[in-house]
Order: sequence, then structure tokens, then C-alpha cells
Amino acid sequence: MLPQEVIRHKRNGNQLTKEEIDFFVQGVTNGSISDAQTAAMTMAIFFQGLSKQETVDLTLAMRSSGDVLTWHLDGPVVDKHSTGGVGDKVSLAIAPILAAIGAYVPMISGRGLGHTGGTLDKLDAINGYQTCPSNDLFQQTVREVGCAIIGQTGNLAPADKKIYAVRDVCATVESIPLITASILSKKLAAGLDCLVMDVKFGTGAFMEKLEDAQALAASIASVANGAGTKTTALLTDMNSVLGTTVGNALEVIEAVDYLKGQNVNTRFDTVAKELCCEILVTCGLCPDKLQALSKVEKVLSEGSALEKFAQMVTALGGSKYFIENPERHMPQAPVVCPIFSAQQGYISKMDTRQIGLLLVELKGGRTDVSDTLDYATGFSHFCQIGDKVDSQTPLCYVHAQSKEKADEISQKLRKLITISDKKPLETPVVLS
Repeated sequence: MLPQEVIRHKRNGNQLTKEEIDFFVQGVTNGSISDAQTAAMTMAIFFQGLSKQETVDLTLAMRSSGDVLTWHLDGPVVDKHSTGGVGDKVSLAIAPILAAIGAYVPMISGRGLGHTGGTLDKLDAINGYQTCPSNDLFQQTVREVGCAIIGQTGNLAPADKKIYAVRDVCATVESIPLITASILSKKLAAGLDCLVMDVKFGTGAFMEKLEDAQALAASIASVANGAGTKTTALLTDMNSVLGTTVGNALEVIEAVDYLKGQNVNTRFDTVAKELCCEILVTCGLCPDKLQALSKVEKVLSEGSALEKFAQMVTALGGSKYFIENPERHMPQAPVVCPIFSAQQGYISKMDTRQIGLLLVELKGGRTDVSDTLDYATGFSHFCQIGDKVDSQTPLCYVHAQSKEKADEISQKLRKLITISDKKPLETPVVLS
């Protein structure tokens, strides 16, 4: 079998066989297929698409390109995955909540790129926390604590790493079949019993249009179920910052506060609980969402979810005193300034994507995978759509390394938030 003939087959709009897909993925993994050939194949897929069966076969081939974890535990192995957003620290809350209820959560997460933040970058802000532990420590933490949030290990779906690196530089990232296979190959390699997808739509999402997000959600759910993993998807609104913080250390603090029951943001709370309930029902730990919600609220109020987070941090190298005072175990910006609006009224709209890019300007986000981050910078006390602001009520506080940078970012941020005389109608944050 020749790589160029497989590429030609797809380029001409034909359906690839399982054997052709397996051959190509094996070649990408062992290096016998060049980056140029990989780029040609991804471009052919970008224009010709893949059928459901082709996408299932590609997902399974990429999953099997490296290690596939197996678990022998006394509860279901579950996970949640988000397509990326601004201020989205939900994973930090969901994993310990589910662990406290009896699920096991081997959460393999990614880093931020462009305007979206990454869960691993947030955890890297915690002194000592190992986001890339050994496989043995990862599995031990999942077994003993119930959850562990880490990065993709060296031999977990290695074909995905290579294919994604090529897609990123040849303009084939926005292909639903390739996005689906990329996400699921890593998740299925983690040996999950069930998965729930948080697919974002709106100005701060990769899939800005609702119909594109719906198509991606349907593709992921269909392919994952076809590959043997129970999967559902929720659509969540990313037309505004999720929660009240944007920035790595600041988002960790908000997540810990949430687990403590302090400074709870309504939209963040809704997304976290809806995703938890969806997972608990899908994996069979709860018969319906009413009982699932009751269990979620119980582990939050009793503090057992907070304790799971503390145990995870300690097991993966962080301080055992982290929960008591998170600020002491993460970097803090030397300059914190309020940003006031130039006019009085109600927040009616915000350009969430551009807000995410302001974090990049503060060095809290990256445009290249090799970028070094400033974990301390970002925004706190961020306004919400419908909030009333005036000269005494700030839009947010900017955390920066200098007064000059804070002033520069303040001027730019004011232009990204629309203020109206009338309070806007409230829109749901979760669509089923």
C-alpha cells in the first residue's frame, strides 16, 4: 500500500477502508509517512470530509497508536471535555465533585492556545503540581484519590500529537471529523466508561455559530458511541467570560472558592452542575438528574469535593496546605487595578474572544506552544452581562506586571464591552 495512493483515494472523494486508515496512522506514528503527506491527507479530509465509519476508524487507529489504559476499579471511569473557552475553569471543579460521589476521573487535559485557556496551564500555576507525572503516579492518584488532571503522556495517542502539529500549520484545524478524532483518540486511550462533552458556541468559542457547535457535538457523540464509549454532549454559551476570572492562578482561586461555597458565580455554577449531572446519569451512578443534583450539592456543602481537590494537589506534588490559602502557593501580579467604564448602564455584550487575546498580551496565554506563560496575570471580578456599571463599579480588575501594561490593557478592554441603557434579556447558559 502506498501513502500517495491512499491520499489520492480520499482526494477524489472516495471512502477510505479501515485498512487504509490503519496503514496511514501507523505510518504517521512510526515516521514512514512524511509531514508533507500528512498535510496532504488532512487537506483532502478537510475538503472531502469523512463518513461516520471513517471517523470511527480514524479515532480508533489514533487511540491505538500508543498506550491504552485499562482500569479495574469499583466505580465508573468518566471524564468531561470542553472545546475551549475564556474563563472556563469548570474541569477543576467537576473532577473532585465526581470523585467525591464515587466516580473515577482520569482527566487528560490540554494547554491553551490562541484566545482559549487550558486546564493544564491553570494547574501549572500551583507550585509543585506535576501536570506530566509518570504513568504509575497518574494511575495511583486516580485509584487512591478518585481523580487526577494531567497532560497527555508521551505515548498516549502519539499519532494525534503528530497529526495535530501538522494541521496547526497547514490550515486544517477547523475540520469536524479531524477535531472529533483528535479529541476522542486521547479520551478513549484513557479507558473511559463514559464521556460528556461541553461544546462551546459564541464569540469566545472556536465554533462561534450555534449550528457549527451542534454539528461538532453530534459528530463527537455519534463517533464516541460508535467506538464503544457512552457519550453525550451539552452546548454551553461562550458569549461572555465564564465566571469572574480570566487567567491561570486567578481561575484556580475561583475554582477553589467555588468548592468552598464562596463567591459562587451563577453561570459557572449552572455549567458545572449540569455537566456533573449529565455524567452521573450517563454512567449510571444516579437514575435521574434530580438525584444527581442532590448528590452534587451534598458533596459541595459537606466539603468532600474540596477535600478531593486538596488530595489530588498533594498527590501530584503540591503543598498539603494549598487549600487553606491558595494565593500563597501561586504567583501574584504586583499591579492590580480596577477598570472603570466611561459610561453608566447595563453590560449588554462583550467580545469574549478578544478578551481572551488580552490575556495573551499580558503573557497569561500563548500564541505558540513554546511560549512561556506568566501565571499571575489576568482579570478578576469580571462583570457579567446584565450587570449595572458606573464610575464606582468596575468592569473588572486587571492583574499585570506593570502600571503601564495595566493602563494599556484597560484602554483596550473598555472597547470590548458594550453598555446599554436597558438591561438585556437573560439567556440560558446551557442548551441540551
